[in-house]
Amino acid sequence: YSLIKDVVSSLKRHRMHEQQFTHHPLLVLSNFGLQQIQVKLMASMFQNMFPSINVHRVNLNNIKRCLLISYNAETQLLDFRHYSLKVVPVGMNKAVKKLLQEKFPNMSRLEDISELL
Repeated sequence: YSLIKDVVSSLKRHRMHEQQFTHHPLLVLSNFGLQQIQVKLMASMFQNMFPSINVHRVNLNNIKRCLLISYNAETQLLDFRHYSLKVVPVGMNKAVKKLLQEKFPNMSRLEDISELL
């Protein structure tokens, strides 16, 4: 068990903000396909802790966290991993990425906006 202040202080670059916790995390269950009743009960419990996400209607910008729960059948232990997600554009040059992330590049050397693009 760890306190949030201990986790944040141990990170080199933390990205914590209030908007991370406004939406439910994406839940990923690993190795819960066993036929044992206690494993099925655990999987059902974790699935009911968080509402299901409609993949056809979800906005990717709303998903800020991912919760990975993995079950090890040999040791009968659960591993919890809680990730912070960030959606970034790919396949664009650096200047366009900065514009999309609302970071305005220095355009004093440019004559026209087309030189930036």
